[in-house]
Amino acid sequence: MSDAPAPPAAWPPHWPRALDADFGPPASGDYRVTPEDFIVEERLGFEPEGEGEHLWLWVEKRDLSTIELARRLATACEVTPRDIGFSGMKDRYAIARQWLSVHLPGREAPADLEARLAETPVRLIEQRRHPRKLKRGVHRANRFELRLTGEAIDDARFEARWQRLVDAGVANYFGPQRFGPGGRNLAKARAVLARGWRKRDDRDGMLLSSARSYLFNQLLARRVAEGSWSGVLEGELAILDGTASQFRVEALDDSLRERAAILDVHASGVLWGVGELASRGIAAEHERVVAQQEASLAAGLERAGVRMGRRALRIRLSEPSLLRRDAAVHVSFELPRGAFATAVLRELMSHSTL
Repeated sequence: MSDAPAPPAAWPPHWPRALDADFGPPASGDYRVTPEDFIVEERLGFEPEGEGEHLWLWVEKRDLSTIELARRLATACEVTPRDIGFSGMKDRYAIARQWLSVHLPGREAPADLEARLAETPVRLIEQRRHPRKLKRGVHRANRFELRLTGEAIDDARFEARWQRLVDAGVANYFGPQRFGPGGRNLAKARAVLARGWRKRDDRDGMLLSSARSYLFNQLLARRVAEGSWSGVLEGELAILDGTASQFRVEALDDSLRERAAILDVHASGVLWGVGELASRGIAAEHERVVAQQEASLAAGLERAGVRMGRRALRIRLSEPSLLRRDAAVHVSFELPRGAFATAVLRELMSHSTL
């Protein structure tokens, strides 16, 4: 009999949608019937320099995880997996374009690399040299092109819901993929943190990430339910849109309220770990309550030595577009690094995975 932790009884949790208070719950819909319905393209924000020990490859993958892509690339280039670098994990059941790097000092890639990759669902688009390995989390954004179908797109409120997201921003929930199928990563994280986290149990930090993401979503859910997620509170640690710059809201005035209304600043929430809360007042109280409600997870993260961080409660949809074609709605938008397209989709439709 397996001693693996059982997944949560109900998954995903009923984290409230930001739009339901004004529009009611959305109708059901579909968003990923085939990989071609979900296209994501990494926006790096800089260009490889053209020379150096690392070969950077711009590739397109279909129905393949980034981890498996890196493994296959290592095999094709006759290097070890540690010689491969990538910035972000892209959706598996999708068409995804992203950069990867291969450490090839003093030698070229195999002449038939494109042919080797073509044997897998991977297409090599471009290759350039760079002095350094591609590190995790350095890309600026991701661009999404999604094809939506189902009852939701015929709902009279669909365009109004979309326009509200464009105008007022999106609740920045971590997507369900962060927690594994049926929430199993979170269930495993609870078990591992309860007995004491060890690196060998979680070499890539996925379980720690699941636990922190869950606590953040619980916090955001409180703020959405209260109606304060899209504004700022006194004591809030606010984040400037499109940057990592933060400042504490010592006094809330009309100017700051206006900046929040036009998406220039966003409230932030804690990513739990070791350290002192940078927020104060009501904002900090929300964060303490969540940590107390999930005391085992919070304490486990502290014992694991994870450093406390911050994440915006709201994100802006950049370059948004909506087009009706072929009995479907095609939406496209850009999100900052670390944001999930599913956070957008869950506001537009009901689906068992959202």
